[in-house]
Amino acid sequence: MILTMKNKILSRKKLNPSEAVFTGVKLEEHVSLQLFKYNADTYYEDSSYSEASLEGIPNDDNRYWLNIHGIHDVERIQNICNKLGIHQLAVQDILDINQRPKFQEYEKYWFFSIKSILPSDGEMQLEQLSFILGENYLVSFQEKKADYFYHIRQRIREDIGIVRQRGADYLLYLLFESILDNYIKTIDKIEVKSENLGLLDISSDPSPNTLKMIDTYKRQIHQIRKNIVPMKEFISKIEREKLGLISENHFKYFYDIKDLCLALIDDCEQIEMKLESNVNLFFSIQGHRMNQVMKTLTVVATIFIPLTFIAGIYGMNFNYMPELNWKWGYFGVWLIIFIIFGGMLLYFKNKKWF
Repeated sequence: MILTMKNKILSRKKLNPSEAVFTGVKLEEHVSLQLFKYNADTYYEDSSYSEASLEGIPNDDNRYWLNIHGIHDVERIQNICNKLGIHQLAVQDILDINQRPKFQEYEKYWFFSIKSILPSDGEMQLEQLSFILGENYLVSFQEKKADYFYHIRQRIREDIGIVRQRGADYLLYLLFESILDNYIKTIDKIEVKSENLGLLDISSDPSPNTLKMIDTYKRQIHQIRKNIVPMKEFISKIEREKLGLISENHFKYFYDIKDLCLALIDDCEQIEMKLESNVNLFFSIQGHRMNQVMKTLTVVATIFIPLTFIAGIYGMNFNYMPELNWKWGYFGVWLIIFIIFGGMLLYFKNKKWF
């Protein structure tokens, strides 16, 4: 992993610093654009919008949401960003999916880059989402088409709630909330799975696969926390500095986003502690079972030591052994063996060794 990251860094250093490079995997066949134009009274949607007709965002009383699916085509993304007046550094951040979530202020807009997640029964599916927030518009960049924001689109279409009465900053809040909802669902799934590992069932022998599952959950929780902490940081910056693109009556919504981030971070810490406890419990159970096995083997070996001693004596080939000529010698030896065997069993039972 460390070598891979070093190779990425070295490869980027060799490139032209002003050149935008896509660092991910192609997830969409074509780049597609979707435009929402709305206000309190009307709404317009174009799901086959083309950048050929894009000449910036009009500065009028309408709200604009331009959503781009697919960022693998560097030339098209560069062309779209040029028409929107997006700085080259922001373009590089949009195309670099390996970077840490970040927030950057520019003169006329803000840039946000965050990681979204899809709840899954297997490996976590992460996707980088980038947002450009302007005075009356929001531009979102997604690696692929997904259902993160379907319910928000329906609100705009059907005029549900207050989204069409509010500005682009309120739309950004809804998108952030939707992304965090997916984190909540994923964390809940991991928590349920971690509680169903069955380590408290002492009648079953924990499998090494259990330890592998715990390690997987720990990595997933670490990744989630790693993605949420930067989001909490730049929301805190917005709250602290009262930056201008957020309406004063909308600050309370972003405070709610920060509180939700803090709650998720706390949940991650609690789950990490539980998983660490499960690891300790796993090795404790394994050690206990090993002790039980060793105790059983020790008891068996201890019982047979004197019996083996007796058998060894009478197995010697001497001519003059008085017991060999005794009529009840054979039965007498067996009687001694059974007495020793029974006596040792009673002794170990009183000591609670088994």
